[in-house]
Amino acid sequence: MNDEARMLQDMVRKFVDRELMPLEAAVLARESAGGKYALTDEEEAPLLEKCRELGLWGLDVPEEMGGVNLPAVTRLMVEEEVSRTIVPFEFPPDSPNLHMLMAAATPEQRERYLVPYAEGRAKSAIAISEPGAGGDPAGMITRAVKDGDDWVLNGRKIWVSRVPYCDFIIVMARTGQGKREEGMTAFLVDKGTPGFIIEREIPMIGGRRTYELVLEDCRLPESQVLGELGKGYAPMQLRLNIRRLQLGARCAGIIRRAMEMMVSHANQRTTFGVKLADRQAIQWWIADAAIRLHALRLMTQSAAEKLDAGGDVRAEASMIKVFATETAQEVLDQAMQTHGAMGMTRELPLHLFYQQVRLMRIYEGPTEVHRMAIARRELRRQP
Repeated sequence: MNDEARMLQDMVRKFVDRELMPLEAAVLARESAGGKYALTDEEEAPLLEKCRELGLWGLDVPEEMGGVNLPAVTRLMVEEEVSRTIVPFEFPPDSPNLHMLMAAATPEQRERYLVPYAEGRAKSAIAISEPGAGGDPAGMITRAVKDGDDWVLNGRKIWVSRVPYCDFIIVMARTGQGKREEGMTAFLVDKGTPGFIIEREIPMIGGRRTYELVLEDCRLPESQVLGELGKGYAPMQLRLNIRRLQLGARCAGIIRRAMEMMVSHANQRTTFGVKLADRQAIQWWIADAAIRLHALRLMTQSAAEKLDAGGDVRAEASMIKVFATETAQEVLDQAMQTHGAMGMTRELPLHLFYQQVRLMRIYEGPTEVHRMAIARRELRRQP
């Protein structure tokens, strides 16, 4: 990193330590008591104000839209820092949907959707998965049919995050007859559009919530088609790749926090007359965590540099998704074991980190699907 990036990293680190960490106890107590895993409006408002004051807003938004236009390498460094805490906060706007909109939006859509989204005045979600289809695009059956000047969408979507709070949702649907990605189109669906129904809220582990949606004769004008007709897979893949690299950085932040907690406890705790820090099992857990964290950072940085250069990072994104989530889960398990009974309590953030990383192994493509994709690419290399 250059000096400017290091200054930004230091600023974000201080923001996390001074503004977010003090909120952890309240967030954990609320979640433990059965409340929502979220910040209250009273907690979030001063954080957003502080972000504006420090310039921690629109970090990868183009400068002409009032953003900072950070390269992916630096943006992911920021993601690692903010992921050291269990407090659910991110610098607006959410990065992956931003890049999908920048890649595919028309001038009219940029003004109506991208600008307010980039400025933090609007929120969005994306609806891809369907009941019975999961991570397999070939199983997508939600269909959009042309009717006069409009498109009519029918189908179901599931595992969609943040739906009730969103101003618009990107919905993937089939407009052609092809299998897998052929004939897939993205549509912009505004909140409150007739035929767009929130069927149910689905509580997930780690305090998360997702939603099942029904599209029932949901009529949209031609202006709501995002990108080229039948070619929605490519911008969607860009969005997925950015999210997968982001997960790598998030896992790096989580591993750092778990290591810090493990080291601190090991240096303080004595069992049977010996400090945990002097026990080989604990030492090896800490050593392995440090080695894997270093490897994960290098993987993520390399992929980010390639993405900044306009390269195809699908292979790297799959590798990062698998390595990051599996490594973080193992390190968290060892950190919980190091803490003994205290590691099993809901007073520490370890249990929520653990559940959230377990969830990461499913969304943005299950581990097994990524391993299949990695293997297929390697097998095709055979002369």
